[in-house]
Amino acid sequence: MDSLKELFKIGNGPSSSHTMGPERAAKKFKAKNPDAVKFSVELYGSLALTGKGHLTDWIIKKTLLPAETQIIWKPEYVHPYHPNGMLFKAFDKDGKELDKWLVFSVGGGTIMDENEDRKGQAKVYPLGTMAEIKKWCNENHKELWEYVVEYEGEGIFDYLTEIWEAMEDAVKRGLETTGVLPGRLKYPRKAAVFYRKSKINPTKSGYIGRIFAYTLAVSEENGSGGRVVTAPTCGACGVVPGLLYAMREEYKLGNEDILKGLAIAGIIGNLIKENATISGAEGGCQAEVGSACAMAAGMACFLLGGSLDQIEYAAEMALEHHLGLTCDPVGGYVQVPCIERNAAGAARALESAIYSMYTDGKNRVTFDEVVQTMGATGRDLKEEYRETSLGGLAKFTFNAKC
Repeated sequence: MDSLKELFKIGNGPSSSHTMGPERAAKKFKAKNPDAVKFSVELYGSLALTGKGHLTDWIIKKTLLPAETQIIWKPEYVHPYHPNGMLFKAFDKDGKELDKWLVFSVGGGTIMDENEDRKGQAKVYPLGTMAEIKKWCNENHKELWEYVVEYEGEGIFDYLTEIWEAMEDAVKRGLETTGVLPGRLKYPRKAAVFYRKSKINPTKSGYIGRIFAYTLAVSEENGSGGRVVTAPTCGACGVVPGLLYAMREEYKLGNEDILKGLAIAGIIGNLIKENATISGAEGGCQAEVGSACAMAAGMACFLLGGSLDQIEYAAEMALEHHLGLTCDPVGGYVQVPCIERNAAGAARALESAIYSMYTDGKNRVTFDEVVQTMGATGRDLKEEYRETSLGGLAKFTFNAKC
């Protein structure tokens, strides 16, 4: 598995696959072809179907400036390597083709060539399943976060500090901003209202309300193209920081606990990325909000004092109960139902953590098994329900009301 630095990335929304990935690809291709005066980019499959709402064309054109860029939409073509394919071409002043590059945005802002192995990239971690990692932890009398430090080094905490600061900033910006999000949906920001209501509610409902508010704040920032952290994607970026921000307040958590919690969330996300997918175009929303919920649940269980078995159970339960969740963004925007799903996912993560704490951590279904099931379920989903805006809520709601 790769470093957590390739899972947690700081960048602008609204989509890690459709905005951050194409931006990284465009920067790389531009650097390789500094003398090009014109570019063309063919967008395939999901990138073409939801690219307008996800700002794919805008970010590519902006990145390749001052050269002129032609975007060619080919939604009918889905490359077998991954639904998010892009073909970059560079031209000189006479129109002669200088270079071309087929590249894929495979989730969480990661880009890969067609000949790259999807699994085991840049191996930082030698173990690739939860069962193997738990065995290592038990044999070495270590906690799950210590496995991260063993192979990333203590320096990973410096990186996770940057990640947490970026998450905090997104929460604060989102709480301070009102109005509507960009795009034809005219979706109203709700985080500030939720926060005001939660502050004057001293009951358990007020705590849940703050979780909702903080999660909405980050997700609304993402929906407006703001600066967020992929956790593991932009579309699911509100779950982990929303819950962690609220738990810090509720339990007076110190920075050391917060960073350890993020390390645990990260290794859980890494396992899902390695053994299934975190791409909505490949696995539906179960791969995005479902994965984020599993990460947040394992993190929360650790912060509540859970054992290694209970942490696994919490993560397994959170992902298990998102199996089959479709990705059907209305209008291609990362707004409806994405933002609300983040808030629901954060609450479910806490519930999964609390549930696991009432058990001995033993369960008939393992985390590794539910990850494999999620990957298989994603492959079985019809194309319409894998970030194409061709079915589900996207088809009926948008066509009826917009």
